[in-house]
Amino acid sequence: MIRTFLILLITITSLTMNAQQSHELNPKEKHVVLIASFTATGNLPQLKNALSAGLDAGLTINQIREELLQLYAYCGFPRSLNGITTFMSLLEKRKSKGIHDPEGQAPIAVTGDNESKYEIGRKTLETLTGRPQNGPLTGANAFVPGIDAFLKGHLFADIFGRGVLTYQERELATITVLASLPGLEAQLQAHLGMGMNVGLTEGQLEQVFALLESGVGKQQADAARTVLIKLKVTK
Repeated sequence: MIRTFLILLITITSLTMNAQQSHELNPKEKHVVLIASFTATGNLPQLKNALSAGLDAGLTINQIREELLQLYAYCGFPRSLNGITTFMSLLEKRKSKGIHDPEGQAPIAVTGDNESKYEIGRKTLETLTGRPQNGPLTGANAFVPGIDAFLKGHLFADIFGRGVLTYQERELATITVLASLPGLEAQLQAHLGMGMNVGLTEGQLEQVFALLESGVGKQQADAARTVLIKLKVTK
């Protein structure tokens, strides 16, 4: 009886873990991925299609605005601005056709001086990484302390603190950009870890890479898969 119970318990646990690992991206999350990918690579015709499909799938105007805003930190102002102007044009066209897309939740402005914003960003980074962030600076942050101030006070406070998108959605967009562009494996590995720490599963990340393979190319998708394997080995 005990042996049968243990076998059943192990089977249920295994099935539960497999179900969690194969948890699928929902339609909104898939379009967060596509929007990030085509913005990063500058594929504006495909981006326009992804933006339209994202709205149809239930993304609000403000959710897409927030994503495009955040992307400037990872693929630069020019790509982000091109994405924003493409979105503006699309909304005007949809409005002219009588399509009224929901605005959605408004963003929150993070207030305070540089010191308080730095502390907000430090705590956000602790949530994302699951590790304390109050030790001495290391690596690039120690070599150029200004980048540490900008990362914590601006990126992880001003931007990540605006709400509208969850940390999962923000990491999903970030991971997609870093996987879409060559030469960013170290940053991608860090954000894959953050994404999984805030709830993204290996199965969802595999779906991100599958979307990248069809939209960007097999080479970039395979490179991202390799980074995920390396992360799993080092954990």
